Amino acid sequence: MTFHAFVTRYLDDMRQTQRRSNKTIEAYARDLQQAIGFFGEDTTIQSLDTLSVIGWVRSLSAQRIAGRSIGRKLSALRGVFQEAINQRLIKVNPAVDVRPPKTGKHLPNALSPDAMQRLLDFPINPNDIEAIRDQAIYELLYSSGLRLAEVLGLTVKDVYGNPEEIRVSGKGNKERIVPVGAKAREALSQWLKQRSEWDHGHTDQAFITKRGLSVSPRTIQRRLNLRAQAAGLDQHVHPHALRHSAATHLLESSGDLRAIQEFLGHQSLSTTQIYTHLDFQHLAEVYDRAHPRAKTKS
Repeated sequence: MTFHAFVTRYLDDMRQTQRRSNKTIEAYARDLQQAIGFFGEDTTIQSLDTLSVIGWVRSLSAQRIAGRSIGRKLSALRGVFQEAINQRLIKVNPAVDVRPPKTGKHLPNALSPDAMQRLLDFPINPNDIEAIRDQAIYELLYSSGLRLAEVLGLTVKDVYGNPEEIRVSGKGNKERIVPVGAKAREALSQWLKQRSEWDHGHTDQAFITKRGLSVSPRTIQRRLNLRAQAAGLDQHVHPHALRHSAATHLLESSGDLRAIQEFLGHQSLSTTQIYTHLDFQHLAEVYDRAHPRAKTKS
């Protein structure tokens, strides 16, 4: 069944049963008509997925429609999909985890792949142990999409044997396993060879200072920004921007939102949606390139 036909039947049933006031039904009709216009009148309801819904949200945001209004439209859309589930036309509600864009929420800008390469490939002094340590931290932040606290919380046991994947403890002590890329493994191996020179038995954390103590997040923040300046980048680079860049670059290549959610350790897909700017920046390109219905939009 087409989405258009189902919405028409859904609204007719709502009018006949008087489950909503006439004013509310007409508001639903206007909002859902916008969705029909975006998805296309011949699109089946079964073919719509989360990426389709986020694409609609992105288009609404591009029209400068307020987040509260978009939230109302999403609520109407969720109701339609829930009814389709009740009628066993679909199994899952593709709008359930999509949230309207929030205003005033600052997120770090993702570096381009070229900028990231310039940052990570910037030459360091092979005799500078601190720089070797930093390189391993930066590579892990980007390779594995880790938070700085997660990297600094790693122990020597966690990274022993230069593993291709590591187990990390994220927010709420929730554990996840993340891959470690070849560049990160190489940098980590170089650092672990040097670490013993600074190890005074004070801590078992993988990353330490020359006094054998835990590295402070502020130290890494400061040194990363100095590296970015030396590499010629014209923007302030915070450690969280490396995690954000990892997610963005993976999404550009795969378009797999669920995989990115697991990679980042987010409990809710809506967190991933907001974190990666899906609804109005990156998704525009992903949607137009990847979605089967994208080329029908003007």
